[in-house]
Amino acid sequence: MNISLTVWLITILALLAMIAVDFLIGRKPHEVSLKEAGIWTVVWIALACLFGVGLLVFAGGKQGSEFFAGFITEKSLSVDNLFVFVLIMAKFAVPAKFQQRVLLVGVLIALVLRTLFILAGAAMIENFSWIFYIFGAFLLYTAWKLIKEAREDDETEEEFEENKLLKSLETRFGVADRYHGTKLFVRQHGKRIMTPMLVVILAIGTTDVLFALDSIPAIFGLTQDPYIVFTANAFALMGLRQLYFLIGGLLKKLVHLSYGLSVILGFIGVKLVLHALHESGVHVPEIPTTVSLGVIVAVLAITTVTSLLATRRQREAEKAAGTGSEHAAVGAGTERHEHTDAAQPSRDGDDGAGPRR
Repeated sequence: MNISLTVWLITILALLAMIAVDFLIGRKPHEVSLKEAGIWTVVWIALACLFGVGLLVFAGGKQGSEFFAGFITEKSLSVDNLFVFVLIMAKFAVPAKFQQRVLLVGVLIALVLRTLFILAGAAMIENFSWIFYIFGAFLLYTAWKLIKEAREDDETEEEFEENKLLKSLETRFGVADRYHGTKLFVRQHGKRIMTPMLVVILAIGTTDVLFALDSIPAIFGLTQDPYIVFTANAFALMGLRQLYFLIGGLLKKLVHLSYGLSVILGFIGVKLVLHALHESGVHVPEIPTTVSLGVIVAVLAITTVTSLLATRRQREAEKAAGTGSEHAAVGAGTERHEHTDAAQPSRDGDDGAGPRR
């Protein structure tokens, strides 16, 4: 799809305007309610759907289906980011009223970095067709790694580890021992140092780069159009902040999400390899975008249902185990009480056989 510079500029300006409105509405630090998060989540999803419908009408069914497939894939992969965001928020003990500001700025940094990844990926695809082999192999490896991690002990406590960039910045500038509102830098003892607010924002933004390593090749497996890749990523990321507050409590219930994402990444990896073989002149079938969209939606739906069922069974099992333990404790206590009464001598007789008063 040939996109003119004017359309690119209009798209970017419209996106910046929406970001500005979002920022102005939430400019005052506050705890985000479920109602607020729900409204803004619906708004961003509705805007993405309107954009996709616009592509269907003005660009054609192929471009529209590619956008929806890419958006749903990026959105589902972004949900996986939320697990790490929770760990980051906990590690840096971010006050609840500052979390929405941290996520807004952090996601903006992530969007800028992803744009650079998209431009680099588009340039490589344009000049090196064999790059699809590398993308496909990487996605298959990532899918296997996700399954391997999902099969590990779920009770293992996860902790966020700062990357080298964060550690070097903390060493270079120093970090204040407490939050100073939304300030990013403060002066202590005549020296300008970073606040924990800046550190956690950088942690959110730079950590997303790791997720972009699999999400960008994944969406290039669905479409090679840089415009669709960029807009799908933008809509997926900009609704991520509200989604964090909306489903934060539900993340622990999505116990099979990693399995679902591994299936999706593996499927797109196979699609990329088939596409690479086709580009090389090998006669192999290619997977249409509409089929890809159906597979992605079906996998996510099945994963969500099985996750909720597994969580409910686990909760019922824990409840039953807890009830059994209480009955056992009560029975043991009763037995000890009866044993003590039987062994205690009577006040009226030496052998305890006489009547009690």
